[in-house]
Amino acid sequence: MKQSDIHPGATLGKGVTIGSFVTIEADVIIGEGTSIGPHVTIMSGSRIGKNCQIFPGSVIGASPQDRKPTTLHTYVEIGDHTVIREFVTLNKGTLGNTVVGSHVLLMAYVHVAHDCMIEDHVIVTNAAQLAGHVQLHHHAVIGGMAAIHQFMRIGAYSMVASKSIVRKDVPPYIKVAREPLRYYGLNLIGLQRNGFTQEQHNVIDHIYRLIYHSTLLLPLALEAVDKQVLDGPEKEIILSFIRNSPRGIMKKANPYGGTF
Repeated sequence: MKQSDIHPGATLGKGVTIGSFVTIEADVIIGEGTSIGPHVTIMSGSRIGKNCQIFPGSVIGASPQDRKPTTLHTYVEIGDHTVIREFVTLNKGTLGNTVVGSHVLLMAYVHVAHDCMIEDHVIVTNAAQLAGHVQLHHHAVIGGMAAIHQFMRIGAYSMVASKSIVRKDVPPYIKVAREPLRYYGLNLIGLQRNGFTQEQHNVIDHIYRLIYHSTLLLPLALEAVDKQVLDGPEKEIILSFIRNSPRGIMKKANPYGGTF
């Protein structure tokens, strides 16, 4: 069995296990208890947390696939207890670091491009593709083979169906599907699994009924939410997300076809 190529400038924590044919370059830090499967490549500038699992064929810390010039020294940062399955690719940033949080699951063949920000407890399913500068907020779920356009934001506890193309921001707590992408109700199973109460469900449902089921244009719908829904964390999170969306949120479904 061929020995792995581990640069003496790499720092490996206690209990790190490494399979065969692994390449680890200089300026790499791997936390204790992490396991690295066969044929994994970890390039300079990678920072991997504790008790992670990295499966065969993954490439972490490669240069960004971006033509704009940069002289910045950037990193790929991965939190603790994160699982990276077979043939995942994570690229370094161009303007800052590419960051993957803790307790994240990236399934096989997922691509995470430069400057992405993935928060804790996110699941990205097989062969989903994230373009540069994408943000996945905590507890979001991305279906298999979904494609997310650059600079898009996926809200907390939301779920994107498989094979979806995401061209606009997806607000928190909802399910989205089809082409063009449209609202398909609350992510009820995700909310239940994460301990949301019926009262919280009702508040979130009221907000999105005003946004996606009324005839109000979005600015007027947000005003209605302000006036009709009692203040609370869910209201604040939704309104802040939408009002700070530089490219706008996905449109409501049109019952006669398409979106409006």
